[in-house]
Amino acid sequence: MTPSQILFALIGYFLILITISWITSKNNDETSFYTGNRKSPWFLVAFGMIGASLSGVTFLSVPGWVANSHFGYLQTVLGYMVGYLIIAQILIPLYYRQNLTSIYTYLENRFGENSYKTGAAYFILSRIIGASFRLFLVAGVLHTFVFDPFGIPFWGAVAITIILIFLYTSKSGIKTVVYTDTLQTTFLIAAVILTLIFMINDLNWSLGDTVSNLVNDPNTQIFHWDGNSSNVFWKQFLGGVFIALAMTGLDQDMMQKNLSINSIRNAQKNIYIQMALFIVINVIFLSLGALLYNYVDVKGLDFVGKSDELFSFVAMQHATPIVSVAFIIGLVAAAYSSADSALTALTTSFCVDFLGYERSKPTDIKKRRWVHIGFAFILFITILIFNAINNEAVIKELFRAAGFTYGPLLGLFSFGILTKNKINDKYVVVITLISILLTGIYFYGMPMLVEGFEAGFELIIINGFFTYILLHLNSYLHRKKS
Repeated sequence: MTPSQILFALIGYFLILITISWITSKNNDETSFYTGNRKSPWFLVAFGMIGASLSGVTFLSVPGWVANSHFGYLQTVLGYMVGYLIIAQILIPLYYRQNLTSIYTYLENRFGENSYKTGAAYFILSRIIGASFRLFLVAGVLHTFVFDPFGIPFWGAVAITIILIFLYTSKSGIKTVVYTDTLQTTFLIAAVILTLIFMINDLNWSLGDTVSNLVNDPNTQIFHWDGNSSNVFWKQFLGGVFIALAMTGLDQDMMQKNLSINSIRNAQKNIYIQMALFIVINVIFLSLGALLYNYVDVKGLDFVGKSDELFSFVAMQHATPIVSVAFIIGLVAAAYSSADSALTALTTSFCVDFLGYERSKPTDIKKRRWVHIGFAFILFITILIFNAINNEAVIKELFRAAGFTYGPLLGLFSFGILTKNKINDKYVVVITLISILLTGIYFYGMPMLVEGFEAGFELIIINGFFTYILLHLNSYLHRKKS
């Protein structure tokens, strides 16, 4: 597959996205950017959120994880199901009752302005680093296979990527994203299925052979019980529960789509459908990983790269042209379905939470667009910084650090919902910083104290717990003082 053919396919793909943006921008007002006028079809939101949940990182990495963690990721997915139930039954009704545009307004209503601004700031920090990291990985692949052969430098590939996202989200925001995410999820799944079909046919396996090989493959082991391992069941399952709560239920990016639906009942339907789809999609992704390793082994292919390069190795170098094109478009779709909603949510959070739009004063469209441009530029600069660092370990640590900021959100919302206690709002920033510091000590200290210990998805629970306990202490001292 030549770079010109891939580029032509991508141009066609982006023309579809721009067309969707043009159609959805008709007869809209400024409310459309933030809430989609609360008319988003719930079934489209449910399907589109699968792509937003997976992202380009998952698209590349989950199949590669199979060699080390086997199907252990399904333990986390099972935890997600519990987290999604809590979101549907508790958080969705809470947000709708308070008619929220930004979910962090709840913290202001419950605790005060400092808590509100702190929650919104942590979200913005997390999303900037997270979205930049995901786009950085995808921009690298696009640069290698598409832009570099035409002499376009890495920064040019990044600029093109972000400009395209800006173009189709700048006018209608979440109203457009609901539809583009649905399209992108479709392409993402199609890429995986086409790759599976190619490998099965190339190996001359029947459907029965494929199922038999998967069942007997050691890589398809789901449950793990080694207590010190990061892959042990309790870490994965409980981590999945609280990751779903924090990174979906307490994330403006993910919840903004839910809040664009017209009723609590339909928003809950969206979550339930998403639960079912998420299990199916992750089983497909993990099966892809197992088959990729089988394919490389049976075909005697010389794969010496990192695990998250395995999918691209087979799809781009050993598959048919249609699979190569599907892989590139699927990868772009996975990245864009995460990045477009992130850019929209960042703009929404800043405009609503820090500029007061949709709350205390009407939206200034011109300023909102400049905020949108500003965050697009910040993503561009952050990706170039990642590229300049040129150290995968350092970049992944930054990504992990961004994940730490969801713990304080978990603690703040949990304390607000589970108790009726008041706190001294001015100390919330200090409390959350202490919580992050203590979590960092746990992460780096426990492996020194316990041989063979690996911190895993329990980090978000530890972080949230520290915040929750410190808020209780704050509440006690506040009551005593008053």
